[in-house]
Amino acid sequence: MTAVTPDTFYGPSFSSLLERDPDIAGLLVSELDRQRAGLQLIASENQTSPAVLAALGSTLSNKYAEGYPDARYYGGCAEVDKVEKLAIERATSLFQADHANVQPHSGASANLAVYGAFLKPGETILAMSLDHGGHLTHGFKVSFSGKWFNAVHYGVRTDTEDIDYDQMEQLAKEHRPKMICAGGSAIPRLIDFERIRAICDEVGAIMWVDAAHFIGLVAGKVIPSPVPYADVVSFTTHKVLRGPRGGAIVCKDKHAKTIDRAVFPMMQGGPLMHCVAAKAVNFAECATPAYQAYAQQVLDNASALAAGLDELGIRPITGGTDTHLSLHDLRGVGVNGRDAEARCDAAGIVLNKNAIPFDPEKPNIASGIRVGSPSVTTQGMGVEQMQTVAQLIHRAVTETDGTSEHAVAKEIRGQITDLLVSYPAYPDPTAG
Repeated sequence: MTAVTPDTFYGPSFSSLLERDPDIAGLLVSELDRQRAGLQLIASENQTSPAVLAALGSTLSNKYAEGYPDARYYGGCAEVDKVEKLAIERATSLFQADHANVQPHSGASANLAVYGAFLKPGETILAMSLDHGGHLTHGFKVSFSGKWFNAVHYGVRTDTEDIDYDQMEQLAKEHRPKMICAGGSAIPRLIDFERIRAICDEVGAIMWVDAAHFIGLVAGKVIPSPVPYADVVSFTTHKVLRGPRGGAIVCKDKHAKTIDRAVFPMMQGGPLMHCVAAKAVNFAECATPAYQAYAQQVLDNASALAAGLDELGIRPITGGTDTHLSLHDLRGVGVNGRDAEARCDAAGIVLNKNAIPFDPEKPNIASGIRVGSPSVTTQGMGVEQMQTVAQLIHRAVTETDGTSEHAVAKEIRGQITDLLVSYPAYPDPTAG
């Protein structure tokens, strides 16, 4: 693999950083090397484009722009107004939404704004249980959402391991929540938005979809969109979407002012205008046929990887996946999630331990792992390579001990290096 130098990747501005702060400059290069040296299978990570990174590193970072386009609290916002208007126009077009707010700093910030828009402290939300695939911001006690609101949780069925919509409906009728949330961090199957809309209408609840994990697949037009059904959809702009780390919200026209007021001034101050510009770049990238082809390959690769692990005795929850991620039960190979994560990491495979539904282990140990296909798909890998990746994961989990000096771990790292010669992350732009 060709070495990446500051001049070939980061460009002229890196020379200044290297001179002023060689410690941080060195860490930027070593992190790039880390991303290029292993298999990145974290479902919530991706490799954003150099164009997005250029916007992130721009002088837009210098500008305070509290408020919204044409209604700022500072002067000198003529250019950043154009940037934000472009980002909004591109988001509403990409997702066929009435209104978009592109200012949230993160997915959690976007979710906080949704709560601020529709709920008062102490009111009830119905959302998916964290240990069945939900998210911390969906009403769990360590989060603001669990401290400030009354959260009731639905889960998955024991037979299918998929969302229990009957339980959701029963709990909705019993607790009459102000808002019902769909979405989470470890849901491998498609969500029945039409069914949830009907439940919300029956009990008079706001329908909120936290689409952080799968919104990129919606942008790529390879899975159904929640936008026609939901009152509000929050999401992150990284993950499959492959943009900068940040958040955004789309909603029905009737909620536009409420959402905007909840983002600013209720929940945060000035927007990160360099990140808003990077979101605009990303939305334009996602509107291309090339991105749609990428999104389809993400699905194909995730399905192939889940099937490959299944054949090797690492069972996928729900029997497979319809999305970019799969959740796997390790009990069949006699390894817990914590040990599997450590063994894979030592072998150059980055994934995460994850609780599975009805998990007998504590969350910090877990009985499962979560794997995702976005990053390796960005690198150009396909279904054939996923078979190899599944075999490497299985060997790391079952044949190594979690130390980088283990003979099999070294062998796996060598195989990964060979694979990445053909499928590098951020290939050297000067290489032939």
